[in-house]
Formats: sequence, C-alpha cells, structure tokens
Amino acid sequence: MTVLRKIAAEKDAGRKLKYFVRGDLGVSCAQFASLKMRGGVRVNGEAARANALLRPGDVVEVFLPEDAPAQVASPEFLPVNVVFENDDFYILDKPAPLPCQCSQRQASGTLENRLAARFGQRFVFRPLNRLDKGTSGLMCAAKHAHAYQLLQKQLHTDGFCREYLAVVEGEASGEWTVDAPIAKAAEASVRRVIDPLRGKPARTRVCAVAHGKGRTLLRLRLETGRTHQIRVHMAHIGHPVVGDFLYGREDAALPGRFALHSTYLALDWNGERLAWESPLPAELAVLLEKSAPFPS
Repeated sequence: MTVLRKIAAEKDAGRKLKYFVRGDLGVSCAQFASLKMRGGVRVNGEAARANALLRPGDVVEVFLPEDAPAQVASPEFLPVNVVFENDDFYILDKPAPLPCQCSQRQASGTLENRLAARFGQRFVFRPLNRLDKGTSGLMCAAKHAHAYQLLQKQLHTDGFCREYLAVVEGEASGEWTVDAPIAKAAEASVRRVIDPLRGKPARTRVCAVAHGKGRTLLRLRLETGRTHQIRVHMAHIGHPVVGDFLYGREDAALPGRFALHSTYLALDWNGERLAWESPLPAELAVLLEKSAPFPS
C-alpha cells in the first residue's frame, strides 16, 4: 500500500481537509471520495471528515490501495538497466530490439517480463513514455497509480521533456520544426501517415548535430507524443531514420532495430527538476563513420 503523508503548515490553518488533500497531495475528486468511504484519509492517525478544518502541525495521511495488474507478466531474469528509482517512479534505459509490453501475441521476451523479475510479486507496469521495439533509450514508469496520474498530467507539457537522437538518411543542417498532423493509415494498420484532414496535431523540434557517410545525426524534441511521430515526420521531410523498415528501408547493420535513441528525459517531482541522459549507442554512432560536428 502506498501512503501519502504531509504536515499542515501555518498557512493551512483553517483549510478544509478535502482541499488540502486534492491540492497538496494531488488526489483527484473521485479518488478522494472513494478513499473517504474506506477510511483511507486520516488526520493524526484518525479518520476525518472531508470538511474538517486543519491546524498547523496536523499530520495528514492518505492510504492508496494497490491496484491489481490486468494480466500478470511471467518474470524473466534478464538484464534491465534501471538508472534511477524512488518510491514513486523509476527511469530505465531500454535496449533495442526489445518490445516494451506483453500482449496477447507476445507473452514473453519483453521489457515488462524483465521488470516483473526485478520488482517481484504484484508488479504493475505503468510506462509514461513508451518506446517502439526498435528504439532504445530512456523511459519513465510509475510505481503506483497515483504517481502515474501526477506524471501523466505533465507528460505533454514543458514539465516532461523528451529528446531523441536519430541518424537519418541524407545531409541536413540547421534547426527547424516539423508541424504536420498524423493519422492512422487504416484501421487495421500500425502505419501512420501525414493527413491534414484526419490527423492529430504533431510537432517535432529538430537540430542537426553531426554528419557523415551521407547521413545526419539529429537531436529532436517532442512537443506532442503521437505514435511513430519522429519516424513519420522524418520520412515526411525526406530524411527517414536509418534502418526504419516501416517508413524507410531496412539496414543489415541494424538487425531488428533502427537508428533512434531516447537520449534525454527530464521531469518535475516534489518541487525538483530531475533529468537523465543516455549517450548514443555504439551501433548507431558507427553509422556516421567519421562524423564531424557542425560549427557552433
């Protein structure tokens, strides 16, 4: 069980409990109502009314029940690189090719299976930013439903920043933004297309970093999070990601993956700005051979 705990300050004198729990602890209205019915909200160890008035020094506790997984992933004791972990979420560096989650078609051989072995019984996988099987790099996942709810609120804001490195075909330079709406190609297809009429807004900031062998290393920042967004946008502007078998062409040097890496992730938590970086994997760096940085 997850317990949220906070002490009322001088400024909270006379404040109603329900507003303190919703505002300072981030509990939704529906969640608060459900918790109250079960005695899951307490002040100084005792169940309290929603309209109870707080005094400075009151210890407010919220007891969040554990949510059961929709399906239990079988544990697989294989390496998983968790680069940061606290009581609420963790950051991991995913290799490629490796699917993120189990499905009806694939019940094993995923990142979720490896995490189930690491975290043990009652593990629930709650990824905030999912990566394709062929994409490597940084991901964030919540440990409990409340943390997931709070992180999801900042996912598509400046609070939750995601940057990628991609080796693309052709030479490009400078900085620009791709602003092109993305839609599903067809109901039964995983492929996405640029569609001004049906598409949802999609924006990607792009900066050319280095070049070599007729290719360019790009650093990209997502302003939105559409499925396959970077891959679709890069193909749309004539610079498909190297090895992208769906929107470009396969590359024998990259079996099962393509040249896209989640290199930077930053978020706000408990009043702190936290950030992590993961360098470009060696198998992608060699695609540029003797890459030369652009002059600043």
